[in-house]
Amino acid sequence: MKILLTNDDGIHAEGLRVLYELLKPKHSVTVVAPDRERSAVGHGITLDRPIRAEKIALNGGWEGFAVTGTPADCIKLAVVELLKTKPELVISGINPGANVGVNINYSGTVAAAREAALYGIPAIAVSVQARAPRAYLDIAGFIRLLAEDIHRIGLPSGTFLNVNFPDTPIRQIAGIRISRQGFALFSEYFEKRKDPRNRIYYWQGSDVQPISDDPDIDGDALSRNYISITPIKCDMTDYNLLNDLKSWALSMNYGNPSRSGGSS
Repeated sequence: MKILLTNDDGIHAEGLRVLYELLKPKHSVTVVAPDRERSAVGHGITLDRPIRAEKIALNGGWEGFAVTGTPADCIKLAVVELLKTKPELVISGINPGANVGVNINYSGTVAAAREAALYGIPAIAVSVQARAPRAYLDIAGFIRLLAEDIHRIGLPSGTFLNVNFPDTPIRQIAGIRISRQGFALFSEYFEKRKDPRNRIYYWQGSDVQPISDDPDIDGDALSRNYISITPIKCDMTDYNLLNDLKSWALSMNYGNPSRSGGSS
């Protein structure tokens, strides 16, 4: 299988290396990843400066393209320019720190998988609930099997899988939950500070993401020591409201101040 690996933590990240080393013996693997950490950049792309891709040798003797752009840039550049043929699967990760609930909207890890799905390529975003994960090898082993299942069974066009792991050896994990995205908001805050020149700046922070009592929601499944797998669609259309809007009798007169019949 032709697999493209990327992430948002940079090409030197440990999770990327472990995935590469486990997949390489059986598959054709190419790495195209940011040259530095690009966490929480969402689905941003680079339009106002050149994008450079340098082929570099990494520890262990493997090579990859270090890209001066975002995770979404990496997928675009790989598919359109760097690779001779389209990959059969894209894997983004392994990201330290879970990407569940509203975080899916901000995550560069998830954005790379979404970009691949926009190109019609099956994709997996992979994250682990720890800032210094211990279980990279077990996670990579699970992802290798999941990748082979996806290659055999397939995914719907425009859909990718968002996979989150507890930082626990695989034998201690409670199981697998096929879960839906949560929408509970963080308790957010900004610390107001002053720099040495007495200018105001703000430092954004948040409390721990709230957990529901519904084990079918991604964050709750993860908190219960399950692997959470959520299918995510690129098509964000609200199809229920789509039909309702047709009954609103919308008019081009919406922009006409005289529409209401009143005067100022």
